Amino acid sequence: MGKGDKKTRRGKIIIGTFGARRRRKKDGKLDIKPAITTSTKEVKEKKPVKEKAEVKEVKIAAEVMEVKTTKEKAAPKAPKAAKEKKEVSDTAVVPKPKKEKKS
Repeated sequence: MGKGDKKTRRGKIIIGTFGARRRRKKDGKLDIKPAITTSTKEVKEKKPVKEKAEVKEVKIAAEVMEVKTTKEKAAPKAPKAAKEKKEVSDTAVVPKPKKEKKS
């Protein structure tokens, strides 16, 4: 069931034959198909369009709301002066004693 089998599609391709398992392609002739006739449909009568109902007018409120005034923001404050750093004297700094290694 492989390349040498005359009954399988693969075998027919290898041998180069055609048959029931592998049909021969047509020569490429264009088949002339009959034109499809379009049937004319009867035009249905359209119903008249219904008139839209009138839009009711919106009542305008008699009272007018007062607009609240907002306070103006004050000018930004001047930045604070930086504190001066204290001077460190050499005698105030005491080095930490080193740890001794255990043997």
